[in-house]
Amino acid sequence: MVAHIAQLAANNPQVADMQRIFQAQRSAYALRPMPSANERINGLKRLREAVLKYQDDLADAVSQDFGHRSKDETKLAELLTSLEAIKYASKNLTGWMKPQKRHSGLLSTPAKARVVPQPLGVVGVVVPWNYPVFLALGPLVGALSAGNRVMIKTSSFTPRLGETLKRMLAEIFTEDTVAVITGRGEVSEAFSHLPFDQLTFTGSTNVGRTIMQAASNNLTPVLLELGGKSPAIVHESYSMTDAAERIAFGKCWNAGQTCVAPDYLLVPRGKTDEFVIAYTAQVSKMYPTLLTNADFTSIVNDKQYTRIQSYLDDARAQGARVIEINPSAERFENTRKIPPTIVLGATPDMLIMQNEIFGPVLPILEVESLSDALAFVNARPRPLALYYFDHDEARADYVVTHTHSGGVGINDVVTHVGVDDLPFGGVGASGMGRYHAYEGFQTYSNMKAVLERPKFYSVRFILPPFNKASHNLIKKLFLS
Repeated sequence: MVAHIAQLAANNPQVADMQRIFQAQRSAYALRPMPSANERINGLKRLREAVLKYQDDLADAVSQDFGHRSKDETKLAELLTSLEAIKYASKNLTGWMKPQKRHSGLLSTPAKARVVPQPLGVVGVVVPWNYPVFLALGPLVGALSAGNRVMIKTSSFTPRLGETLKRMLAEIFTEDTVAVITGRGEVSEAFSHLPFDQLTFTGSTNVGRTIMQAASNNLTPVLLELGGKSPAIVHESYSMTDAAERIAFGKCWNAGQTCVAPDYLLVPRGKTDEFVIAYTAQVSKMYPTLLTNADFTSIVNDKQYTRIQSYLDDARAQGARVIEINPSAERFENTRKIPPTIVLGATPDMLIMQNEIFGPVLPILEVESLSDALAFVNARPRPLALYYFDHDEARADYVVTHTHSGGVGINDVVTHVGVDDLPFGGVGASGMGRYHAYEGFQTYSNMKAVLERPKFYSVRFILPPFNKASHNLIKKLFLS
């Protein structure tokens, strides 16, 4: 792998510069392997000030990259949550850094046992295009809190945001502390092959496999947040109006281009019409117009737009009923806006039920019972999120303990990601590892076990030859 990167660097100045920055960060870490709490907090403080200063530039850049995205949506979904994450980490990292006392156990007496959190070194972060600020700054906050150096690779789908983020972070950090890498092709390939001490990737499952394979050549530990088809289940006792309001929020936010957006809906048999009426009313209330509505986001590029349309074409061809919610009867030719859409009669054979949608399209399937709903979910790859609507706590607890997902929302969707004291990540096909909260600090730390013996401790009682009195006493105490 070193030879492969060297070959790429010889032919590509961007790769060569990236390799130089990596070596600079590694050297800087070797000189200061354990930054103090004050240094880390000061770094987070500068980051917070920079986000506030650049908030309009960041929102403008994202909107331009998408073709259009509401700047208020970016500020609420990405900047506000990032600022809260900085605040939370700043408040807690001093406590997180403290060595943890552990019991040494009778067998190891006399001794002191502790766990010492130690920075890993240089962390790589591969950022997706859908929330390019939040999904860059979230891992950055965790890695900086743990005392690491960080290299961030932004998506080629959001080049303006990448350059803006690069300019912002260069104002407050030297490149041997934090650096942003832009570019595509060979740059992206070489980035994942660098021998990072930890690599965080957020994106699709297919690309996640490639990232993990590249990292494995260096035995680099990876955190993969991969998405998947996150189900929403509504119990028959729950208000369809309330469920529709909350699901519409999560499905239409960022035009459904959210890794934890509800991807499909399971409702009790006979409840579909009631939900569709309520969902249509809620969407129409939020977006009475769509074409020039500043609050409704475009699909990020032609490739993603064509992909979503291919799913809808396949569903129609297989007999599904596709309902567009278009309150003002607008036309969307020559745009990348897709109106919020419901798909009825979806089947597991359809592309829309086999792939993560990542758009404002909601398939609805009917089930006979909660047991059938859980069986349907459990027969499929484990999702990043699962949403259940029911005011019965016992049933809700049953759903939590009888399904697997990265996270769960009860009577809500999406917002659990923004809770700073909850870890975030996937399970199975939806990923591995966690960031955010204390678990994120652990991800970016070597939780080093330390056992300390006192001055006058002797190991003679355990040394061979065996069957001494001390050995027989140990066997009597612990093995009989």
